[in-house]
Amino acid sequence: MTSFSQLTLDEQVGQRLLVGFQGAHFDDDLKYLIETLKVGGVILFAANIESPHQVGELIHDMQTQAAQCGLPPLFVAVDQEGGVVARMKEPLTLFPQGAPALKTPEDARHFGTTTGKELFACGYTMDMAPVLDVQPKGFSGIMEKRVFPGSPKDVGTLGVHVMHSLESQGVLSVVKHFPGIGRTTLDSHLTLPFLETPLSELEKSDLIPFQMAFEAGASCVMLSHIQYTDIDPDWPASLSPKVVKSLLRKQMGFRGVVMTDDLDMKAITCNMETAARQITLSDVDIALICHRSPRYETLAESFKKMAETYPEAHKRCVKRVLALKEKMHIAQKTVDRSPS
Repeated sequence: MTSFSQLTLDEQVGQRLLVGFQGAHFDDDLKYLIETLKVGGVILFAANIESPHQVGELIHDMQTQAAQCGLPPLFVAVDQEGGVVARMKEPLTLFPQGAPALKTPEDARHFGTTTGKELFACGYTMDMAPVLDVQPKGFSGIMEKRVFPGSPKDVGTLGVHVMHSLESQGVLSVVKHFPGIGRTTLDSHLTLPFLETPLSELEKSDLIPFQMAFEAGASCVMLSHIQYTDIDPDWPASLSPKVVKSLLRKQMGFRGVVMTDDLDMKAITCNMETAARQITLSDVDIALICHRSPRYETLAESFKKMAETYPEAHKRCVKRVLALKEKMHIAQKTVDRSPS
């Protein structure tokens, strides 16, 4: 597998970008994103998806392009939580009630194994699931149709079973949205929500499923765009050194890959130069940005400047990304595809 020293600076920076694109077929812009911008991953949404066969051809073409450019294999991601967030439709298995209907470890394993097997067959390498947010009892928030039922430990148990089951089928799992958005009522797609819950309270509830997932070997975690005022009154979690470097990495000991939520969301009000600086200072590895715009190029250029200013931080991030791609490669090679 490719090492850090084998990559040019442009290639290193590209590995830290996970981007969306327009269209359902390989085209000149996708070629540009891979060949010139050298992105490390792509994410598919409903507009990119027509059928499993079409998705398979699209992903094959993208991975072929990456290989021809001498780049590591792409992360190819999708949001397939089941329920209200499932980009792939029939003939894949839909689980229409989503996480709230997964009440036992057996339910969770069935969802993870089935979803992982079907996504792998399409060519996907990453699922942005499971959701580990905790919704307090009696609370009605924006996540109520997307969260596992029960106590924080129940959420953690079910989430770990989904995580392991997905990865048993060769699909990387991304647990989200650290440090938890189950208490929020505002949508970060539309505005920047503030959460004033003390850290001590989050530690008794919201952080428990994440800690369980980390101890169980989580590969990757997605940050929220919520501003947790007791932890960091200045920055939302995706851009916060206090949330990522201090809480997630130092206090909770997470050593895997950390990615932002979509930087196109309205919760992110700063420009991409500032976002790149905060991502670097926060020890965040991957910037997720889902809608094609000149922000892609601006973010890449800003990351190059940050790499020159903070070379050790940049090197750590790229090495973690490459290590996760190595894990992805090994997992895909060792998946047992014999009939059950």
